[in-house]
Amino acid sequence: MPEHLVAYHREGEIALIEIDNPPVNALSAAVRQGLAEAMVRLAADPEARAAVLFCAGRTFVAGADVSEFGKPPVAPILPDVITGIEASLKPVIAALHGTVLGGGLEVALGAHYRVALPGTRLGLPEVTLGLLPGAGGTQRLPRAIGFEAAAELITSGRQIDAEEAERLGLIDVLADETDPRAAGLTFTRGLLADGCGPHRLSERASPAPQPDRVAGFRAEVERKTRGQVAPLRALDTLVESMGMSFAEGMAHERRAFRDLMQTPQRAALVHAFFAERRAARQEDLAGVSACQVDRIGIVGGGTMGQGIAAAALIAGLQVTLVERDDASADRAMAGIGKMLDGAVKRGKLNADTRLQLLAQRLQAAADYDALSNVDLVIEAAFEDLAVKQEVFRTLDRVCRPGTVLATNTSYLDVNLIADATGRPQDVIGLHFFSPANVMRLLEIIVADRTPPEVTATAFALAKRMGKIGVRSGVCDGFIGNRMLSTYRAAADHLVLDGATPYQVDAAVRAFGFAMGPYQVGDLAGLDIGYATRQRKAATRDPRERVPVFADRLAEAGRLGRKTGRGYYIYDDAAPQGRPDPEMEAVLNGIRRDLGITPRSFTEAEIQDRYMAAMVNEGAKILDEGIAARASDIDVVLLHGYGFPRWKGGPMHWAEAEGLDRIAARIQSLAEDDPYFWQLSPLLARLAAEGDGFADASKQKELT
Repeated sequence: MPEHLVAYHREGEIALIEIDNPPVNALSAAVRQGLAEAMVRLAADPEARAAVLFCAGRTFVAGADVSEFGKPPVAPILPDVITGIEASLKPVIAALHGTVLGGGLEVALGAHYRVALPGTRLGLPEVTLGLLPGAGGTQRLPRAIGFEAAAELITSGRQIDAEEAERLGLIDVLADETDPRAAGLTFTRGLLADGCGPHRLSERASPAPQPDRVAGFRAEVERKTRGQVAPLRALDTLVESMGMSFAEGMAHERRAFRDLMQTPQRAALVHAFFAERRAARQEDLAGVSACQVDRIGIVGGGTMGQGIAAAALIAGLQVTLVERDDASADRAMAGIGKMLDGAVKRGKLNADTRLQLLAQRLQAAADYDALSNVDLVIEAAFEDLAVKQEVFRTLDRVCRPGTVLATNTSYLDVNLIADATGRPQDVIGLHFFSPANVMRLLEIIVADRTPPEVTATAFALAKRMGKIGVRSGVCDGFIGNRMLSTYRAAADHLVLDGATPYQVDAAVRAFGFAMGPYQVGDLAGLDIGYATRQRKAATRDPRERVPVFADRLAEAGRLGRKTGRGYYIYDDAAPQGRPDPEMEAVLNGIRRDLGITPRSFTEAEIQDRYMAAMVNEGAKILDEGIAARASDIDVVLLHGYGFPRWKGGPMHWAEAEGLDRIAARIQSLAEDDPYFWQLSPLLARLAAEGDGFADASKQKELT
């Protein structure tokens, strides 16, 4: 047995089987082998009457070993290991703490009893990787908690806390102890005193779901997971196997698991999983120490500033927010309080902690001098270069030497903002996404004179705040908004040429986005895009096609949801918006003025142009070094712009589609609009050579 990963001891008549595979006790091949050998040893140990299975460190088994993803399975496979645990003639008690996820929960379900510490979280998140539980989860969980509860957990992949697990019957006892070993021993001693033997979930009868309930549940899963394969396959596997014996159900589960292993969605979701982890790894920051940040300042108490403050407070930071006057500061405080109320409702905070954060960790002021002793300042003022430069001149004066000065700009040149100070080496961009207390993406904009220790500090802050930090160079819009400007322009061209905004939105939703670009525009406010176009008007190339219809709406005060009318109409009858019957006449008038003869577009044509523009701009960003890796671009679009996760991100999607096909399509479109459809040199080269974006990313890292 690999003693350093799975240890076997005995305390009196109770065997102790301890997994110690930091950091998350993943079920590697060595751990699986160790567990199998421990069960053999338990069976042969004449002194042992029962066993406690527990884990060292901060968590029980939190899932599979990610280093084995995509590789051929190595014996013993997990279903066989769990079968060996369940088959034991001596009771096996799983003592749970931390996170008990995926294969970890399946191991616990194979044990005869389960005891959990307070704070334990449990779940089967396999659908988030395009799979279903493949080691008995679809068979044992419904036998433990009933069909409907099991189906909801498996198809959603959500985690539950120990209290809910106890109510459902997933665990036998919610312990008082703080140590899993002690909790397991206490429970097991009582069990032996009562003369209880093994209770095997495989020996319970499978629950019989009601057909009408199944139909309704299936419709709900289909609605919530539109376009995804794994949740519905998991539900079907559950339903079909409930009429089978346990052994037949296990075989049925295994077939479904193997089928899903071969799907493009599984590959895309695994790509997204690794891309998120890769984004935080910056090779040039190896060995660089981040500055200590415990106190942050925020300039600007609007929605963005409030969201940043709420996220920082939840992360345990001391926050000082500066507004222009006392009344504005009070409004910001109230807004932050409401955001923390939302965190309480979502289970991120308890009510007592909320009160403590507001009373002890947050202050608002109308004087920049309140920022004199903070470690880092985040400016969240109006998106205007002159305004931000004035803020940074003031920060340069009041903040102590070494304070990191960060701008939350969405588009503006961070180098020009840094120039407003006498310490450009302290300046970096931190582009939060709204609502900042919810959205996980944080673009970290490294300016020309930003040193490694400041960049490392930004990544450390992102981690502490629970954000996914992605590095970007300086350009207009950075990674995400630069790409958004381009694929949104492609959508605008479609509308100019004959499509309606509603057809474009429908096609984009059919691709997998939750909302189309015109729905998003209405939600954000059409004044934002209008201000950006006005800012760029003086330097606009005369060949650029301007979305005249968008400017007309903004100039008429039709700014989207906040005014009740934009591309859509919002009222009591249609709070989510309905198409405006006057839009077609407005568009036809503009087309006549521009001399455009409208044509129709199919859904496939709309998706084709939208995605080609997105991928082509992503290739330019990668080629220019604005992004270091194609996978970083994927992370930005996945977490900031609603790209369907089950397609992996635009760059991964493009490789799956074929870069040669996309390049050829762009070249064809360039025949009608050579200015907009300028093929990325990188995309052209990769398409010709048969390489992928991942190859280009590796070459950049090597150089």
